[in-house]
Amino acid sequence: MLTSAEIRQQFLDFFRSKGHEIVPSAPIVVKNDPTLLFTNAGMNQFKDYFLGNKKPPYTRVADTQKCLRVSGKHNDLEEVGVDTYHHTMFEMLGNWSFGDYFKAEAIAWSWELLTEVYKLDKSRLYVTVFEGDAKENLPPSKIALDAWKKIVAEEHILFGNKKDNFWEMGDTGPCGPCSEIHVDMRSDEERALIPGKELVNKDHPQVIEIWNNVFIQYNRKKDGSLEPLPSRHVDTGMGFERLVRVIQNKKSNYDTDVFTGTIAATEAITGKKYDYSDSKEAVAFRVIADHIRAIAFTIADGQLPSNTGAGYVIRRILRRAVRYYFSYLDYKQPLLFRLLPVIGKQFEHVFPELEKQLDFVSKVVKEEEDAFLKTLDKGLKRIDDIIAQSVNKTINGRAAFELFDTYGFPADLTRLIAAEQQMDIDEEGFKAEMQQQKDRSRAATAIDTEDWVVLDEFALNEFVGYDSLEIQTKVTKYRKVKAKGKEAFQLVLEATPFYAESGGQVGDTGTLEINDETIVITDTKKENNLIIHFADTIPAHLNGPVFAKVDLGKRKATEVHHSATHLLHAALRKVLGTHVAQKGSLVNSEHLRFDFSHFAKVTDEEIARIETIVNRKIRENAPVIIKEMSKEDAVAMGAMALFGEKYGDTVRVVIIDPTYSIELCGGTHVGNTGELGLFKIKHESAVAAGVRRIEAVSGAAAASFVDEHMATLAAVKEMLKNPKDISKAVEHLVADNTELKKRIESLEARQLNILKEELLQKVQLIHGINFIGALVDVSNADALKKLSFDIKSSLSNYVAVLVSNIDGKAAVAVSLDETVVNDKKLEAPKIIKEHVAPLIKGGGGGQKTLATAGGQDASNLSKVIEQVKSLL
Repeated sequence: MLTSAEIRQQFLDFFRSKGHEIVPSAPIVVKNDPTLLFTNAGMNQFKDYFLGNKKPPYTRVADTQKCLRVSGKHNDLEEVGVDTYHHTMFEMLGNWSFGDYFKAEAIAWSWELLTEVYKLDKSRLYVTVFEGDAKENLPPSKIALDAWKKIVAEEHILFGNKKDNFWEMGDTGPCGPCSEIHVDMRSDEERALIPGKELVNKDHPQVIEIWNNVFIQYNRKKDGSLEPLPSRHVDTGMGFERLVRVIQNKKSNYDTDVFTGTIAATEAITGKKYDYSDSKEAVAFRVIADHIRAIAFTIADGQLPSNTGAGYVIRRILRRAVRYYFSYLDYKQPLLFRLLPVIGKQFEHVFPELEKQLDFVSKVVKEEEDAFLKTLDKGLKRIDDIIAQSVNKTINGRAAFELFDTYGFPADLTRLIAAEQQMDIDEEGFKAEMQQQKDRSRAATAIDTEDWVVLDEFALNEFVGYDSLEIQTKVTKYRKVKAKGKEAFQLVLEATPFYAESGGQVGDTGTLEINDETIVITDTKKENNLIIHFADTIPAHLNGPVFAKVDLGKRKATEVHHSATHLLHAALRKVLGTHVAQKGSLVNSEHLRFDFSHFAKVTDEEIARIETIVNRKIRENAPVIIKEMSKEDAVAMGAMALFGEKYGDTVRVVIIDPTYSIELCGGTHVGNTGELGLFKIKHESAVAAGVRRIEAVSGAAAASFVDEHMATLAAVKEMLKNPKDISKAVEHLVADNTELKKRIESLEARQLNILKEELLQKVQLIHGINFIGALVDVSNADALKKLSFDIKSSLSNYVAVLVSNIDGKAAVAVSLDETVVNDKKLEAPKIIKEHVAPLIKGGGGGQKTLATAGGQDASNLSKVIEQVKSLL
């Protein structure tokens, strides 16, 4: 029987033999595309080729792509682990044509691979063809139908509607008709009873789609209309996990060697046995085997779990897995991180990024598990209470929000637990409770964009800003955008000197002169590989020459900080160790921020050593050499590539002394390290498990930072009468202050003791209760509280209300004996809230026997005493 690794390799080898270039998977985390959080289809990394924004380096490619579908249009999370074939992360095997071959070749090759290489039974295969759609003015796919008729019996060819046979990546973008291949995995007896063609696209667990040949012909515009693309393309996708299941003749994807290693490891850890059933325990095994892949590869590609956006999606998946092993495998300690070595080893030759970062990813996952396990048990007990109190088999929205906000339960986890109890969630109520919080999974799509107005559809989109900061160019297209109710514009230039935000470096700002009008460019970003310039206003007419000018001062200051980041990265590896890897950065004209993998706080001594190394490199005035070369040559010479970045065959290498720093980098840099002048670290902190952050300044910003600190130091010296040794002077000042505090505390203690004795002489007996009500002179509210405690030790069956005017503001302390609380049903916080707070225009709280309050109005303190007294 073929292994999953052999099946994958045979696919790639087959398409290599058909003239395809085999390319690596893009990262699972999407950068530079505001419409996507994750790569959810094999075609994502090729979107620019389909849209005509970029010329492809090859006209035929094949790959296996890491994909994730848990948010947005493609959301399979609820089915994962419950059925046999849905996954969060999955591999998409694909072959692609960019304006080369089309339907006939794609169809013929897919049939050849399945039936001649993989030897699948032809009688079990069914194919679908798009039937057309009159509303969209789309004709039936005649070319595809004719191609299939040459190789497949007609009774195995089915017509599909727009839902099943017209593929769209999202609400807008490249799309087209598709032709699917389905396989019938049922027994011969079942097939004799009901023909497979009657079960295609009917959600039968054994009659499943394995391959989709998509023919990209159109672009879906914002208004819903379709426009033909400049070239026709082929985009095919075959679910790897399903293909392995079919070839290995298994009833479930989870029974293949893609997952059996993880399931066996989970059995060994938990002491439970996977029985292949539909029990909650078996579902838990499948959920864990699926979810750990998604968690591991997303973190390895640079996305840390968090409370927003893509990070929140990963946190949701992880918490769903934790809940399953906690509840159904009776395992109450971190489990997922122990499975990572199994996953890393399994995929080391196809997706090596996990195996290379195993320690880092394990630490992140374990810390996430630890954090959720602390609240999970309490949350599950709370949800039991909520379910017990629920009316009409519904968990109300406020309770669902409490589980989310207090116990960290993602809404879909609460939904899952409710469904297990045959209950629903008040979705509208939950949304109402969440209205103050943004829709975290869709934060990236908050901008409303109109369609492009194209002025020149054949123009290039070229960046020339490495060499020129002022050029003459032209606008090729523009569009209006709206964000938070504010209108703005985005422009694309034929050639641009503006650097688009990428690799941590912020986008350039500057100006465009068009038809004697000057507009300000406020930012420059990438959408896929399209460089987009942001402006608040644009001229009425955009035709004609454009003079584009980058803000020189801002660019130079940004370059200083980018080169400083490279020097810092190398110094960190020298001081802390070669495990240090970049996990994020921000580079602008004012400062730099650098996130890196490290498992301990960077000490003051280590920071000093890092600064010394960087500043020594600056004083050497080493040239910053930039070369373009193949990725293989760059890596061979020691260049560091960032995990989670997609690199082309030719890369840009930044060299600052070949023995010190060699990095792949598309950013802009200084010519020599001497231009940095000075480097200073401002702050070091933790960002997440295993990730530290350094904030630093260089160049003019570093000089300003030092000047500010010197000015502060001079002011302190002046206040201390300019001592010769400022450190000793501060030490003496601290010692004197400590001694004075001790004396004051001693005096206050004596004063409070005297006050207590005076108050005890003023006790009144009211209906059998000892009452003290007094205005006392103290310096702070804590003293009032301490006085109340002291009274407690000397009185029984009492109520005391002490008030004070402290710097014009009211302070009140109400204390009661336990017997009064029980007999009179009086409680100090209730007295404060109902009777004291309104009189002093303030508020407070505390325990049943002692509560305090503060307020703005000190004129009614005597009324406060009388009000409390009247309660007796």
